[in-house]
Amino acid sequence: MSLPESAPQAIGPAPIAAPATLSIHDGRNGALAALATYTLWGFLPLLFWQVEAAGALMIVAERTVWSLLLLGVILLFRSGYGPVLALFRDRRRALGTLLSAVLLAGNWLLYVWAVETGQVLEVSFGYFINPMVSVAMGMVLLGERQNRLQTVAIVMALVAILIQAIGLGNVPFIALGLALSFGFYGYFRKTAQLGPASGLFVETAMLTPLALGFMIYTFATTGPGIHADPYYLTLLILTGPATAIPLLLFAFAVRRLRLTTMGMFQYLAPSIQFLLAIYVFGEQLNGLRLVSFALIWLSLMVFSYDSFTRRKRPVVAPVA
Repeated sequence: MSLPESAPQAIGPAPIAAPATLSIHDGRNGALAALATYTLWGFLPLLFWQVEAAGALMIVAERTVWSLLLLGVILLFRSGYGPVLALFRDRRRALGTLLSAVLLAGNWLLYVWAVETGQVLEVSFGYFINPMVSVAMGMVLLGERQNRLQTVAIVMALVAILIQAIGLGNVPFIALGLALSFGFYGYFRKTAQLGPASGLFVETAMLTPLALGFMIYTFATTGPGIHADPYYLTLLILTGPATAIPLLLFAFAVRRLRLTTMGMFQYLAPSIQFLLAIYVFGEQLNGLRLVSFALIWLSLMVFSYDSFTRRKRPVVAPVA
């Protein structure tokens, strides 16, 4: 799920600001790409649900390998491998990318496991609180200061997490794990200074030896399993495009839309996940959990309103 930080951090480095002058054509195409991006991310649990018999570890391994192959072909015909090779020659950037790759793998594994175990509501909650977690991390790690409305939004999010914990009867580890792994992923991802496609290619390349090793071991000890069924094999292969295509659409959209506009689209994915959890997966939403969702929605409205009004505010030139 990136993105805020107005977009999920788990999808790559901080978004590149859109050009100052945007045509109607650019805005329309950017909006369509953003809509497709977050819609695909929202419905992603359906794909993992279909192949849950493979197990979370196998699904993440397949997702890693097939993403690497697809991104390798894309880089071959687009930007080439120059930035990738340059990264491996820079020890500091390579270490930062390795850390981001580990966080990415952890995020994927937790996400798939949550879908398998029928906890998509908590997945949705995790991606709703992600913007607030990113802001809080900026305060703690980067010394960023927040204004009054942003502080109110963060406090509301903290109360929502507390209410969610009461509704669940325990700490919402999945939601917090997804949000924190997203946030830290973005923090380390920025040090690599790579584009979305090349960055994800390097990360999956670093994870592929482990992924292939696990796949080979599993095949050798338990046989092909659901891979023997062409239908399930096709779905497992599709985990690669399901990872890479939304990423590329996001990169296309973020160059054609203002970041405040992208910020509005990012809530589409967890909203779809929320509806899937209730109406497709049959998860129960008790009163306390509903209150927690209502409060986090309100905090996001406050945060988004503040971002929008600050952007609309005229910039006053400093007095010499």
